[in-house]
Amino acid sequence: MPDLQPVFVLVRPQMGENIGAAARAMLNFSLSQMRLVAPRDGWPNPRAVAMASGAASQVLDHAGVFATLPDAVADCTYVFATTARDRDLTKPVMTPERAMDHARALSAAGQRVAVLFGPERAGLENEDISRASAIISVPVNPDFASLNLGQAVLLCAYEWMRQKTDQAPEVVALAGTELARQIDIERLGDHWEQRLDEAGFFFPPTKVAGMKLNLRNFWSRMPLTRADVQALHGMLRQIVRKRDENGSA
Repeated sequence: MPDLQPVFVLVRPQMGENIGAAARAMLNFSLSQMRLVAPRDGWPNPRAVAMASGAASQVLDHAGVFATLPDAVADCTYVFATTARDRDLTKPVMTPERAMDHARALSAAGQRVAVLFGPERAGLENEDISRASAIISVPVNPDFASLNLGQAVLLCAYEWMRQKTDQAPEVVALAGTELARQIDIERLGDHWEQRLDEAGFFFPPTKVAGMKLNLRNFWSRMPLTRADVQALHGMLRQIVRKRDENGSA
């Protein structure tokens, strides 16, 4: 059974521009299931289309429009409500990361999940949240907790996509070269140690062992490429060559 996408439900959205921004944020992370509950300025909205900027208009073209929230989530088995305010309601409160992790598990089991986003001015009402299974609360500055509608959608869409992607959290862009082998780094260390020794760098004798150890650690700590190693050898050879030329003159 293929995973279902979560449905992003914009409850009483006020500005077409924000609906369009939400559509863009959704499509950025491969989400397309949008539903609108009683949009203030009606539907369709040309400002939403303009803000969606091209490809994201497909999200708007297929958006469902509902008169009430119960109608919009009638086919959903689990509903998240996004809010930054404390509520006098007993519900699980999750970060976007935890919520989208849970959403993926539910979707993989064939359950339809909805995420509610409130109107721009005041957010979701308690009556809206009372229909949710859990609350999503973004850890934000408590002195300025309000998020734009598009921002809130972006955060949840990003976390949904991040739960699925196989992209490594960090990579080194090698720009046409490759990482140096350990033998290459060892020889580089030998070369520099030899030349520094000749130059009298390792002094006094009581500190020589520690200085050489620190130098080896210096080379191994850097993610050197083969091009880096060749350049560092070349720099050192040129310094020595100029020294010898000046000395013979």
